[in-house]
This record gives sequence, C-alpha cells and structure tokens, in this order.
Amino acid sequence: MGNAERTEPLVLIGPKGLERVVNALRIIAPELPFTIQYIEITEPETDIELKGYHIHAFRVNHNVICYGYTVEIHRAGRFQVERAIEQQIPKQFWNRLQKGETITAEDGVTYTPQMVLGAPRKGLKVTYCTDTRPTESIVASAKGADLFICEGMYAEKEKLAKAKQYKHMTFYEAAELAKRAEVAEMWLTHFSPSLVHAEEYMPQVHGIFEHAALGKDGKSVELQFEEE
Repeated sequence: MGNAERTEPLVLIGPKGLERVVNALRIIAPELPFTIQYIEITEPETDIELKGYHIHAFRVNHNVICYGYTVEIHRAGRFQVERAIEQQIPKQFWNRLQKGETITAEDGVTYTPQMVLGAPRKGLKVTYCTDTRPTESIVASAKGADLFICEGMYAEKEKLAKAKQYKHMTFYEAAELAKRAEVAEMWLTHFSPSLVHAEEYMPQVHGIFEHAALGKDGKSVELQFEEE
C-alpha cells in the first residue's frame, strides 16, 4: 500500500490483540506513509459505522477467537417532493435533508429527513466468514445478504469428522447456512490444500443451494441497488 502511494489512514478491525500482532509484523516494515488505526473487538457482537458502511462483527466457533463480518450500505427512502412542498420546507434544505441531515433554520424551525423521505429502501449486504463451524450467528448475520462468502475447508463427505475436530466446515454445511440465511449468492473459499478438484463436488452443493460458486483469486462481482 505504501508503494502504491497511499497516505490516508488505514483502519484495521479484528479481535483483541490485533494491534500487538500487526506491530510485531511491522518489524520488517517499520516506516509507512500512512497511519494505522485499530478497532479491537471484545464482545460477541459489535456494530461499527465507518465511512458510510455499517459493519457488524459476530463471534464464530473456531479453535481461536475468530469473527465473521457483515458489511452493509444502508439506503434511505426516496425523497418525496410533494411532502416537502406541503410542509413548506425551503428548497435550499432539500438536498441536505435527502442526505440525512437534520437542519435548524434561522427562524428556529427544525427540519428532519423523516419529514421528506419515504420508507428505507433495500441496500447492499455482504457477509464474510471463515475458520469456523456452522453457527446460528452466521445465519442471523447473513440473513438476506446479496453475497455470502463462506469457508468450505472440505468437500469430501468422509472428512466431516475432521472438520468438526479442527472446527472448519464442509461445502455442504456452508450450503445449508446459505439456504437457511436465504442469501442471493454464496462463494466458497478457504479450501484445504488436499482439495484438488473442488469443482467435482459442486453438483452436490447445488442440490442444497443452487446459487453457489467456487471462490478464486481475483474473483469479483459488482453489486447493484434494486431499481424501484
């Protein structure tokens, strides 16, 4: 990042001890052209607002403390011009109200976004988790996600016992989570090095959750707001 001429601060979010671990790694890179800000999570669940994103961190079940993360972009309701006119709200305030700002005019009258906005619209939601057994926290946090990125350490059904021992998941357990959470799409990731032909197991995965795909380096998707 430094070589890419980044200068703005970098925010890192993770379990307690994050700063200590990163500072240890920085022994080999002590000088950076940007500062690092740390947010360490100590509770089973926590919510963070950061630069227009709502981040929900939730504890999962691994041999060490591990969290999954849901990142959302909330979307306000549509601006309703007729309501603004009916309430005689000055036009110079419309844009600021649409952006969620509460305004107190010079005459002491206060205008709020709720006065001119409709019901909140569906935003965008991505849930990511790895290094875990299936948990209810994953289902709850991923509910209705546009994209669910989930670990699938093992594809061979006979390795379920190994998955339980080392607290990982099989492809099929991940697919069950996606089905229960009613997500739009799931990408499997974090494969075991012993898993050579992951694609051979996908028909069985699709039997549980149709909209599943294998993750790979560089895989990306552009999510769009629903048109209304």
